[in-house]
Amino acid sequence: MAKQDSDNTTHFGYQSVASDDKARMVRGVFDSVASRYDVMNDLMSAGLHRLWKRFTIDQAAVRPGDVILDLAGGTGDLARKFTKKVGPQGHVILADINAAMLKQGRSRLIDAGVAGNLSIAQVDAQALPFANETFDCITMAFGLRNVTDKDAALRSMFGTLKPGGKAMILEFSEPNKAVKPAYDLYSFKVLPTLGKLVADDADSYQYLAESIRVHPDQETLKSMMEEAGFERCRYHNLAAGIVALHIGYRI
Repeated sequence: MAKQDSDNTTHFGYQSVASDDKARMVRGVFDSVASRYDVMNDLMSAGLHRLWKRFTIDQAAVRPGDVILDLAGGTGDLARKFTKKVGPQGHVILADINAAMLKQGRSRLIDAGVAGNLSIAQVDAQALPFANETFDCITMAFGLRNVTDKDAALRSMFGTLKPGGKAMILEFSEPNKAVKPAYDLYSFKVLPTLGKLVADDADSYQYLAESIRVHPDQETLKSMMEEAGFERCRYHNLAAGIVALHIGYRI
């Protein structure tokens, strides 16, 4: 799985596109799927994404009073859990580059009665608008593969962490060889069909399947985190490596 092609081009699924165009193209995908995003996540993963996110929350081990940034937080399922963990003395920022996703997240959080210790911010992960050493923990679930310059995003995350803080990246990754044939069949045949039936958008889900295949694999992403300054980096393979949770610390 490759990193960005060059200074001028990058991946949009299997296409090579101008780096300046990718954010607009990704925004179009998520504008299209925002209203059905959670339904599609349940269908695509048979509900397993909830277990993967629960594992992430458990590994985060946040404490009352912590300040948390949930990047690419979209519809707010991680942020909602974190507000309960950090309590009234802590704070959680639900952040995403996509306004349509944040709109869905805001509605869901209001319906869940979350208030007081939560803020919502539309931000670019490549250049976070927060002061140095702001956060105790940064999470990013299923968002890094959509970022144009992943190295810039990792550096920006590192800079806004407090010393002793950690970044946690939950993302689709490289499955083991035993499950890969079935996984490929599902990704490129079943997933676009589900996208067409449920969200009336096969193309966006074709892109999502392709974006997984060009995302850095487990060892490559671990190395990228180390290059960005993170220490004690490790990853946990979930579902035979279909998903991996990477963790790195700012010491």
